[in-house]
Amino acid sequence: MALNMKALLAMICVFVGCCSNVVFLELIIQIDPGAGNLITFLQFLFIALEGLIFTSKFFTVKPKIAMKDYVMLVVLFFGANVCNNYAFNFNISMPLHMIFRSGSLMANMIMGIILLKKRYNLRQYSSVAMITVGIILCTLVSSGDVKDNTHHSLKVDTSYSDFFWWGVGIALLTIALLVTAYMGIYQEVIYKRYGKHPNEALFYTHMLPLPGFLVMASNIAQHWSIAINTEAVSLPVPGMNWSVSFPLILFYLLCNVVTQYICISAVYVLTTECASLTVTLVVTLRKFVSLLFSIMYFRNPFTLSHWAGTVLVFFGTILFANVINQVK
Repeated sequence: MALNMKALLAMICVFVGCCSNVVFLELIIQIDPGAGNLITFLQFLFIALEGLIFTSKFFTVKPKIAMKDYVMLVVLFFGANVCNNYAFNFNISMPLHMIFRSGSLMANMIMGIILLKKRYNLRQYSSVAMITVGIILCTLVSSGDVKDNTHHSLKVDTSYSDFFWWGVGIALLTIALLVTAYMGIYQEVIYKRYGKHPNEALFYTHMLPLPGFLVMASNIAQHWSIAINTEAVSLPVPGMNWSVSFPLILFYLLCNVVTQYICISAVYVLTTECASLTVTLVVTLRKFVSLLFSIMYFRNPFTLSHWAGTVLVFFGTILFANVINQVK
C-alpha cells in the first residue's frame, strides 16, 4: 500500500509541479523570450543546492553510481536542457515547443534501432509514424507565422530573416530530442548496472554541469539585468501589515525553479515506482493538459491543422504504449 501511495503522490506532483512550471515558464518568455539560459542555470543551481544539503549531505555520502558514468549522463542532460530552453530565443512558440518535445518516443525508437539494434512490431512503427506526421504538420503550419520575439533591449538587425532563426530553433529542438533519447538509453544501462538511485542521480546531473554555465555567463548576466529591471510586484507578508516588492520576472523565476524541482523530483520517483507504460501515460497526459492550458489561457495561435497534428502526436503515443490492451 505504501508503494501505491508513493506512486500516487508522485503522479499528483507531476501534474501540479510540471503544469504550473510550464505556466511560469510561459509568463517569463512572454516578457523575455531569450531568458532560457538564465532559467536553466537557476533550475540547476537550486536542485544542486537542495541535493548537496539533503542527498549528498555535503559530499559525506558516497555515490552508488560511478562518477565516470555520471559525467557522460551530465553532458547529455546539460546539452538537452540548454538546447530546449535556448530554443525560445529563436521565435519558437510554447505550443510548438511542447508538441516537439512530445516526440520523445519517435526519437527513442530511432536511437533504439541504431544503437541497440532493436526491432519493433507494426503497431509501434505505425504509432511512431503518426507522431512524426503530427510534429511535421505542426511545424509546417507554425512556419507560416514566424515573427521576431526578441526582447527590445537585445534586438540586433541581421541580414538573416526571422524564418532563418526559427529554423535554428527547430534544429535546437531536434538536437535536444535526439540527445534526450540517447540519454534515456544510457540511463537504462546505468540503472541495470548499479540499480536505481533517483535522488542521487537528480543531484549529480544538476551539480556537475554548473561550471558549464561559465561559457554563458555574459548571456545570463544580460537577462538577469532585464529581470531585475522589470516592473515590481508587491506581495503581502502573512501576519504582517507590510508587503515585499521585487521585480515581476524574479517572482516568476522563483516559482519556475521551485515547480521545476517538484516536477523533476516526481518524475524521477515515478520511474522507480511504476512501469515505463505508466510513466509514459502520466507524462504524456501532463503535456496534453499543459498544451490545452497554454492555448486557452495564453491565447496562443492554434489552428485546425495544429489540432490535427496534436491529436496525431498524442494518440500515436497512446498507441505505442498499447494502452487499450493494457486497460482490457
